[in-house]
Amino acid sequence: MATTDLLPIIPRDNDTAPLVVPSPEDAPEPTPITEQEVGEYREQDRFLPIANVSRIMKASVPSTAKIAKDAKECVQECVSEFISFITSEAAEKCQIEKRKTIGGEDILYAMGSLGFENYAETLKIHLARLRQTGTTSAAAAAASGTNAPREREE
Repeated sequence: MATTDLLPIIPRDNDTAPLVVPSPEDAPEPTPITEQEVGEYREQDRFLPIANVSRIMKASVPSTAKIAKDAKECVQECVSEFISFITSEAAEKCQIEKRKTIGGEDILYAMGSLGFENYAETLKIHLARLRQTGTTSAAAAAASGTNAPREREE
């Protein structure tokens, strides 16, 4: 439609015919996403950075060991999928509870409900230490008058 074809917006009178709202059947169907469009997502948008994954992997093996590129890429894809899996379960819990923020307890709950109880127990200890360190550093920063990192909303 050219700009000369645009019609002015005229306010509706209450005396005129009722407003006709198109039914869902009349609405145009959204175009489905094609396989080509799905393939156009860049790996860096879907996966954790390969350098971070590689650094974690290297810390777990002897310094003389080498890790093949395909092994790094495989682990990169696996950990990214794992994080998505746990996060989606935690997000579902938050949605049921009508909350918008996923907290540490939500992640621990998700891990437990998905069968990762052993890891959840270890992470519970880590989360407590993290919060203690955060509280301690915030108190020290407040005492020194500097800006402390804000507490995360749970």
